[in-house]
Amino acid sequence: MGRGMDKEIANWADQVRAAAADGRKLMPQGGGTKGFLGRQCLATPLDTRAWCGVVNYEPTELVVTVRAGTPLAELEAVVADAGQTLAFEPPHFGLAATVGGAVAAGLSGPRRLAAGPLRDYVLGVRVLDGRGQILRFGGEVMKNVAGYDLPRLMTGSLGTLGVIVDVSLKVLPRPVAEATLRFEMSEADGLARVNAWGGQALPISATAWEGGVLHLRLSGAAAAVSSACQRLGGERIKEGEAASLWAALREQTAAYFQQDKPLWRLALPTTAPALALGPQLVEWGGGQRWLASDASAEVIRGAAAALGGHATLFRGGDRTGPVFTPLAPALLGLHQRLKQAFDPAGVFSPGRMYPEL
Repeated sequence: MGRGMDKEIANWADQVRAAAADGRKLMPQGGGTKGFLGRQCLATPLDTRAWCGVVNYEPTELVVTVRAGTPLAELEAVVADAGQTLAFEPPHFGLAATVGGAVAAGLSGPRRLAAGPLRDYVLGVRVLDGRGQILRFGGEVMKNVAGYDLPRLMTGSLGTLGVIVDVSLKVLPRPVAEATLRFEMSEADGLARVNAWGGQALPISATAWEGGVLHLRLSGAAAAVSSACQRLGGERIKEGEAASLWAALREQTAAYFQQDKPLWRLALPTTAPALALGPQLVEWGGGQRWLASDASAEVIRGAAAALGGHATLFRGGDRTGPVFTPLAPALLGLHQRLKQAFDPAGVFSPGRMYPEL
């Protein structure tokens, strides 16, 4: 990435400095496919889509550097041509999804169970801060943000700290073989089974339980996948059907997500028992549980907290209230200091994560 400020980025910087001077608010945005995330945000979109394209890709190094406005599908096609993949399986939620939006949202798909979260794959970022200045991880870092792990801070920040300009991502080889097995069992049995399997040498890359059915995806070397299928039993479903199933989970087009109720995302220990809050869709070996429910936030958050987890209002419901679990005073203070360091005039996405930010 060049040291100079490109024309498009210079234009963004002018907009940011003008907004800071005039007290206006901006919301960094790519395709807008994840605009439903977080709290209601009254700000003018700063469109990043013109800043697109792969800057550098070294398949042998397993690293790709790409501009933030690049369509996510375009990047996936580029790495697929080299037999590689974005292992964290980021959701698109629409054809217009961009790479910068994926990083800002910080969401991982079904393969997170085995591959880890998106934040573990962000090797570097270039960011435009609230002063209209460029911050670069590992390079020209402003003194007032020195010491922060910039890639991790930007991942999942929902555009509240700055505009992601470029991002360097780690990619991995695409699995040689995959198989999806289907089992009929209760939620309690499914949780017990996936936790037991998780402690064994099995190439499990995704799990999903819903409506009395557990689906298990195996990925890796052909011999390992074949051996695991024989060992585990169950019904092996056809390749096309399996691909559609996992894509529908990742993109939330599966039937469970079509309910006309607020959708909650519960993050729990995988060993937590089934929650008595109504029908759920359980992923990540029990670590991620989706709940479509009209129950109050207090009831849902209380149940999650009692099991050592937390709950986020993912879609629908009241977007003017606490969407994320309210922060303890000390943690809120840390977030406020981060916001001050990166965006002292409060230009970017005010209140999108918490009303105090």
